[in-house]
Amino acid sequence: MSETTLHENILLVLGLLFVTLLLVMLSQKLKISYPIFLVLAGLSLSFIPGLPRIVIDPDLIFLIFLPPLLYQAAWETSWQDFWRWKRPILLLAFGLVFFTSTIVAYISRAMIPGFTLPLGFLLGGIISPPDAVAATSVLKGIKVPRRVTSILEGESLINDASSLIVFRFALAAVVSGVFSLHEAATSFMLVSTMGLVVGLVVAYGFYLIHRYFPTTPSINTVLTFIAPYVMYLLAEEFHFSGVLAVVSGGLLLSHLSHRVFDADTRLQANSVWASVGFVLNGLVFILIGLELPVAVEGLGTYSLKQAIMYGLTISVVIILIRLLWMYPAAFVPRWLFPSVRAAEPSPGWQGTLILGWAGMRGVVSLASALSVPLLLSNGQAFPQRNLILFITFMVILVTLVFQGLTLPALIRFTGVADNEERMPTDAQEAGIRLRLRHVALAHMDQHYVRDMQENELIKALQQRMQAEAQRTGNLLEALNYDETKRRALQRYHHVLLDVLRVQREELFVLRHEGVFEEVTRPEKS
Repeated sequence: MSETTLHENILLVLGLLFVTLLLVMLSQKLKISYPIFLVLAGLSLSFIPGLPRIVIDPDLIFLIFLPPLLYQAAWETSWQDFWRWKRPILLLAFGLVFFTSTIVAYISRAMIPGFTLPLGFLLGGIISPPDAVAATSVLKGIKVPRRVTSILEGESLINDASSLIVFRFALAAVVSGVFSLHEAATSFMLVSTMGLVVGLVVAYGFYLIHRYFPTTPSINTVLTFIAPYVMYLLAEEFHFSGVLAVVSGGLLLSHLSHRVFDADTRLQANSVWASVGFVLNGLVFILIGLELPVAVEGLGTYSLKQAIMYGLTISVVIILIRLLWMYPAAFVPRWLFPSVRAAEPSPGWQGTLILGWAGMRGVVSLASALSVPLLLSNGQAFPQRNLILFITFMVILVTLVFQGLTLPALIRFTGVADNEERMPTDAQEAGIRLRLRHVALAHMDQHYVRDMQENELIKALQQRMQAEAQRTGNLLEALNYDETKRRALQRYHHVLLDVLRVQREELFVLRHEGVFEEVTRPEKS
């Protein structure tokens, strides 16, 4: 790569990042979910004369975007929620993906001239997995049951792996022209199992580094970025599932993180990952819009009208498939097995409808479509590649824009609310803090009675914990819908923020006067 080309590419990436940030801020101003807004904005920008056409290298799309995004999703997954809703999550992540891929394969073969069954499965594997970022972004700020968001997040974590495995076998069948169901099933088990093993082994290796090496918060944060790429590349090197390696490794490290990460590392890593994840997701969604004209130009013998008709038809099909799948999957097991009824509350028709309508496609579908090779192993052009790419873009546009914009209205129509019987988040946090204070005070009363009598510092520590326990108890009472105490809590927060503001202003005065050296300035004040 020449110096001029590198310079131009860096400027292009920086410009795209800046435009993405501006568009996200505008979407917040207009109260439109940013994935929807970025796709539409990217599509609009692509028609500006003179704007350079952005063509992504198919060999790099998975490597750049997929490992960190999957790792972040795995890291943020709640094990408790995932395990609680494992049955519906697995039914969606595996059952619905395979069902969708099969239906799309046969419909596309029957509808599109020259489309073979392996090409149909390839298209089905690409467009079968919904995107959690799009769904959670649309649901942000809307009151929905925690069950809905937990299932959507858990489904998206696993269905990426199942859809990409379908994609891999369909791609192999297109390239070789041979497909064996028995060999595919055997390979599926091997690829999946060994992908999990590789991810767990690599994750445990990184856990040992975090625990026994003299790391710092900065080193730990960088290691968390290296880990998903090592998991993915090592698994793919042996032709196993890199996606499952990243997911399993991310889940293991997340589960063990409390043993190796202190508060400073958590704060730093969470902040850095939130920024990087936001940037990667934003870039992908704007690239969806920017890449559409590129796909249109390569349609070849198909007219734009034909391609749009195919794309709209497939979009309607996958929306209907998900809706048709949801109700039998949600209620038939409850009718057949008393254990399911005992373990899971009824989802109701409202929650099931929202889950069915929240099947918006996004990052993984785009990455899969763009990674379809340009040429076969014999040097011939990959059959129907541009049509597959165009249909994928159409599916993303239709599901993301149409379903995304109508989902809030559907939630209001159904009247579903976050009415699960559990404490509010603030009350849960206050309850945890109160219990920790009581445990600490009981421990001090049992082991340090003499120290508290003779050592003024330890006595002050006990008194501070007692005061904190009293304040937390008052907070819990205020959260229990006591209007008088709620007003007192609001006043307390107002006074606390005002006091902190005065302290920060005094710090700036001290810094200006040069009373203390810069290194002594409290960073967290």
